[in-house]
Amino acid sequence: MSNPHYFIETFGCQMNVADSELVAGMLQECGYSETRDMTQADIIFMNTCAIREKAEETVHHRLDSIQHLKKRKPEMIFGVLGCMAQNLKNDLLESKPYVDVILGPDSYRRIPEIINNRKKQNGYEVDTRLSKYEVYDNLLPSRHDGVNAYISISRGCDKFCTFCIVPFTRGRERSRSNESIIREVKDAVTNGFGEITLLGQNVNSYRTEEGRFPHLLEAVALVPGVKRIRYMSPHPQDMDDHLLQVMTEHENICNYVHLPLQAGSDRILRRMNRTYTKAEFLTLVDSIRKFMPNCSISTDIIVGFPGETTSEYEETLEVMNKVVFDRAFMFKYSSRPGTKAAEYMDQIDENIKQERLAQLIDLQQSHTLIANQRHIGKVLKVMVEKESKKSPQEWSGRTEGNMGVIFDKNDEQIKDIVNVLIQDAQGVSMFGNRVLEKEMIHEVN
Repeated sequence: MSNPHYFIETFGCQMNVADSELVAGMLQECGYSETRDMTQADIIFMNTCAIREKAEETVHHRLDSIQHLKKRKPEMIFGVLGCMAQNLKNDLLESKPYVDVILGPDSYRRIPEIINNRKKQNGYEVDTRLSKYEVYDNLLPSRHDGVNAYISISRGCDKFCTFCIVPFTRGRERSRSNESIIREVKDAVTNGFGEITLLGQNVNSYRTEEGRFPHLLEAVALVPGVKRIRYMSPHPQDMDDHLLQVMTEHENICNYVHLPLQAGSDRILRRMNRTYTKAEFLTLVDSIRKFMPNCSISTDIIVGFPGETTSEYEETLEVMNKVVFDRAFMFKYSSRPGTKAAEYMDQIDENIKQERLAQLIDLQQSHTLIANQRHIGKVLKVMVEKESKKSPQEWSGRTEGNMGVIFDKNDEQIKDIVNVLIQDAQGVSMFGNRVLEKEMIHEVN
């Protein structure tokens, strides 16, 4: 008799991806094999996101669209995991009776126990308790083949930005031990992952008795076989010169910083409880570029936060024009029940938010093109990630600055890092040709 099968569908951030890999590892320990065909699954888990209203709507629609599988196979375990399970437990219990397992982000260790209980009797299992201690230290994930291994180094958040539900869905901040993280990095390298991305809600506020985030970053950089290291998302308040110095000292730490701005107005930043000013943010950008002149910087921006005036929105545009971010993740404000910002009486009209977002996206597209055009004529190191969607004769890869590059195939293999002479930039992508070491051309300044 073949093994029973599981199917996990993941919504939301890289942290959820890492959590799904953790759950997959536990299911495999319980004797389950993965299936890509949901109709063949004996366990279906939806790992959900509650960060924005649209994410919740997507999951609701998805659950409704596949409930027939549960009706066809009543003995199946059908579960909702993650932030939405934490935040909307009562709603799920009331409106989704076919969901029989609801687990918050700190309850995944109970999965083997739940499977054993289900063998004895059917019934609901609900556990959305938050933990002050759970970091899943001694569990290793099961990852699909790929280039990048996402490794969670901390869980939860203590910053309490007024727009964010994370402290309520993932609990207070706590850090994994240095030893367990290094063990997972070594395991990822052994399994063929050359690029490591360290994850945390505020990754650079990592702190244990063994040291703070710069110490951990250096320890990861020294693991043999790690070709590239990234981290996200840092909080500007916790960026310091020590971290930037470590980045400059290790070639395998990417010259790339994702630095969430969120807004360009000091009043809106205070309303968001972001704990820095516009001037402090710009000073930090200058400091990053002083340590790493070629560093790529990306950001997150929210428009239409409650009370944001036209002039305050324009301050965000001014900051964008000063920094010229390589790329940005841009959103219109989404009210989340339970957060402080949801209680503000001066919510912005949806049409105004949409207009501001459209303008913001147009500006950033022009900045991304400018940032990419700066590389024309330069030789950049590109990690081969996959075949290009447009042609089987081309590779798609990324620079250490996290920008996409398309180039013709030669004898490269996926996960190789090769030198590419950038010849053109269009949209968000760059195009070039591989340059062999013996043909290396000095970069054009």
